[in-house]
Amino acid sequence: MAKIGYARVSTQDQKLDSQIDMLKARGCHRIFSEKASGRKVNRTELDKCLDYLREGDTLVIFKLDRLGRTTKQLVELSQYFEDNKINLEILDMKINTNDAFGKMFFQLMSAFAELEANLLSERTKRGLESARARGHYGGRRGMSEEKKEYIKMLYDSKKYSMKEIAEKNNIHPSTVWRVVNNKSYKKTRES
Repeated sequence: MAKIGYARVSTQDQKLDSQIDMLKARGCHRIFSEKASGRKVNRTELDKCLDYLREGDTLVIFKLDRLGRTTKQLVELSQYFEDNKINLEILDMKINTNDAFGKMFFQLMSAFAELEANLLSERTKRGLESARARGHYGGRRGMSEEKKEYIKMLYDSKKYSMKEIAEKNNIHPSTVWRVVNNKSYKKTRES
């Protein structure tokens, strides 16, 4: 059961010294530090830190925003810590998930995650209902039969390559291939 520190600043101009000093004073025997934006999903040193942590260890940070800047990042990390029985200590908030208040912090983070997921689901449903009321349905619109016939005509002329046909119709060459190799098209060509 070790105390592991993580320190982060957002820009190369900022200094890590004060955070590292506080983490050392708190008894961290290993400290991971980096200069990277908190909004970045992949942070090399944080990833190394998470790999290093073991069940029963405590991750010590100076402020919660050092760990992540978005609710989603923080919720995912708090769930990871809870699932792997890793404690979290946040120095400026005096939170430690070893005690009742700290455990409540994890529960609040989970509640926020659930709330965020529910709000997203509700907004999506409302948006879809609104679009349907105006006659719009999800998904890409299919290619018109006229355009398919035009593509087939160009292909049958043997004057154009698949790439040229695609460029002429502003589509991908694989779409040309699908149009000309449609089973119903093969039957009409054979007849």
